Amino acid sequence: MNSRRHFITTALGTAFAAPLLAQESKLSYKGENIHFGLVTYMWGADWDLPTLIKNCETSEVLGVELRIEHAHKVETTMTAAQRGEVRKAFEDSPVDVLGMGTNCEFHSAKADEVRKHIELAKEYVKLSHDIGGSGVKVKPNNLPKEVPVEKTLEQIGKSLAEIGDYALGFGQEIRLEVHGGVCDLGHIKTIMEVAARDNVRVCWNSNDEDLAGDGIVKNFAKVQPFLGATTHVREVNEGKYPYPELARLLVDADYAGWVLLEARTKLADRVAALAEQQKLFMEMVTKARAAAA
Repeated sequence: MNSRRHFITTALGTAFAAPLLAQESKLSYKGENIHFGLVTYMWGADWDLPTLIKNCETSEVLGVELRIEHAHKVETTMTAAQRGEVRKAFEDSPVDVLGMGTNCEFHSAKADEVRKHIELAKEYVKLSHDIGGSGVKVKPNNLPKEVPVEKTLEQIGKSLAEIGDYALGFGQEIRLEVHGGVCDLGHIKTIMEVAARDNVRVCWNSNDEDLAGDGIVKNFAKVQPFLGATTHVREVNEGKYPYPELARLLVDADYAGWVLLEARTKLADRVAALAEQQKLFMEMVTKARAAAA
């Protein structure tokens, strides 16, 4: 018995739960644990913490990845008391804080630069733990021309392994966003094989490169075993990215995690738009679950 059906029958009783269970039975169990949330990239960058939580509640988008250097000011410089206040603010709301979105990167040809970013990532691991988050997003970001590609990929993977080992003691996941100059999913697969840590995972980022070469289905398969608790999308009704196909792939993989909107457009009513984005994407998920049933 899956958890949702157990909840329905326990909370409502068998008689009252029957109509809901009948509706659920028309959908595949796969994809039932996909949730929709927000990355505070542009829609949220200028919201302080109380406003961010309130707007997420209003839109019923109840998970958020906090980008650094934004108006909510959740940073490694916070005191223990300040971190406790952030944690309590989320605990007192229905909104889940999913962790930190950082700019830590590990591709540099300069060893001291790589070390600086590794140590900074560890600080964000502690911060995410202290505020009640579950992970830290980092980036591969580049492939220096003067260094063989294989060497850089190995360096990134080994850096992630060290951070992953450190994060394990804090119950945190390290999420490698497919980003910048390292968007080839074959390269990401190589990095993950080097890292070889259960708590080092891939954050799918809905890049145009996903559609290149072997196409989205085969590219998705390259990293599907490594997917973590967060996936990034842009506005699902903008551009040419095949979000219905992504929803199908996530459902078929029985993905259990958060699909987070990393919006780029500038709209007058972002709260209403956020609710609409959730509705649109979750309709895609429902359609994919119906097709898989």
